[in-house]
Amino acid sequence: MLARVITFAVEGVDARRVWVEADIRLGLPAFTVVGLADKAVREARERVRAALVNSGYEFPLRRITVNLAPAYLRKVGPAFDLPLAVALLVASGQLEAETVASCAIVGELSLTGEVRPVRGALAVAEATRRHELGKLVLPLSRAREAALVPDIEVIGVESLTELVATLRGEEAPVGIPTAVAAALTEEVPDLADVRGHNGLILGLEVAAAGGHNLFLQGPPGTGKTMIARRLPSILPPLSSDEAIEVTRIQSIAGLRGSAGLVTERPFRAPHHTISAAGLVGGANPPQPGEATLAHRGVLFLDELSEFSRPSLEALRQPLEDGHVTIVRGQQVMVFPTRFMLVAASNPCPCGLGGTRCTCTQADLARHRRRLSGPLLDRIDILMRVERPPSEALRRQAAPASSTVRERVVAARERQEHRLAEEPEICNAQLTSRQIRELGNITPSALRLLSELYDRHSLSARGHTRILRVARTVADLEASDVVGPEHVNIAASLRLDDHPPLAEAA
Repeated sequence: MLARVITFAVEGVDARRVWVEADIRLGLPAFTVVGLADKAVREARERVRAALVNSGYEFPLRRITVNLAPAYLRKVGPAFDLPLAVALLVASGQLEAETVASCAIVGELSLTGEVRPVRGALAVAEATRRHELGKLVLPLSRAREAALVPDIEVIGVESLTELVATLRGEEAPVGIPTAVAAALTEEVPDLADVRGHNGLILGLEVAAAGGHNLFLQGPPGTGKTMIARRLPSILPPLSSDEAIEVTRIQSIAGLRGSAGLVTERPFRAPHHTISAAGLVGGANPPQPGEATLAHRGVLFLDELSEFSRPSLEALRQPLEDGHVTIVRGQQVMVFPTRFMLVAASNPCPCGLGGTRCTCTQADLARHRRRLSGPLLDRIDILMRVERPPSEALRRQAAPASSTVRERVVAARERQEHRLAEEPEICNAQLTSRQIRELGNITPSALRLLSELYDRHSLSARGHTRILRVARTVADLEASDVVGPEHVNIAASLRLDDHPPLAEAA
């Protein structure tokens, strides 16, 4: 007898439909799984056998062949246990085939028949709706996450017997709360904790308003890390589509647990010993890296000069394109990487910089080589974080995050209105054509930028990035046009020979 059950395989940050086909025939007892299954899926034979017997069902002592179609798609992980067990129950006549029609099933089985959680529940639920299937059966601990997707019936189960009873109609499905429960979120540090650096708030506000990359350089202990960790507190809240996207990525990476929808933008701060594969994605099968986990949020690289050169070079293409393509054997996966890069570094190996520096010329040359020029050229805003005077440290407090966030949200709303017909959502993502056509830049601003281009030997990329930052400065001032004053502020946030922000403020 032949049975077919629908399930899904997580590939990259999406889910692909898989048919679990079970065939039971007369012959010597055997249990074969075909269809490009990895070791975890092949081991499912023993888990399914024990789960069926320990749950009180008959395991057919015949020749069993299970095919996971399509055969070219690699199947990874234990999420195929539950659909495989259901397929055997249908093929052996212990469960009616009509009960699993238009139904997707995912889940891992223990030897006792208990259903254990799996990764990527939200991606599977979205794929279930995309393929117009009416029901999704999955572990109860992941049902709340799957219930974020409308228009499908989510059935959460805790055991194989409960699943069979629910499919037969002998037991009512466990109710899944329709309200989206917020995830357990940590308290976000407030910008008001920063003291003595009010001159840097403008650069931080511009970076948040336009989604621009930011580089902080200064001696150790001056507040670079403290400032960077407070950047998420002034970023605009996630839209509903962005929240679903971030939740799906974190669910696939196993970071969500049983929490609901992500409510805060991600902030990832990997250690400087991370490899290139860990930063942008890799392994076999390909897994999302820190750049993808920071999608729609912030990727913070503290002590930038301590990261390996290959790791930093691997970031260049994801920063420019907003995605990274990983090729492993016959698999090609695309991971989204639309994040804000925030980097911090000491000015030299000893960290003191200026007249107190004790480094030799060879040390300084080696330090400069560690910082990739092409990578720094992709950073829009560069700020020096100097040691604040004692009076400023005592009396000068930064504004509250809520105050700055209001201005940032207002600037983002202007950008969304301007880019309503474009796929981009903020100024940092604009192409050179879009900034020329939509930036509304005055001729006097272009003349000033041409002078800066010649004076500082800017690259064409640097020229465009100053225009993007100038457009964000104009948005913060509620100006429809970009004038010379906006270009001047944008240049002061990027070029070293402009007045420091503390003096300009």
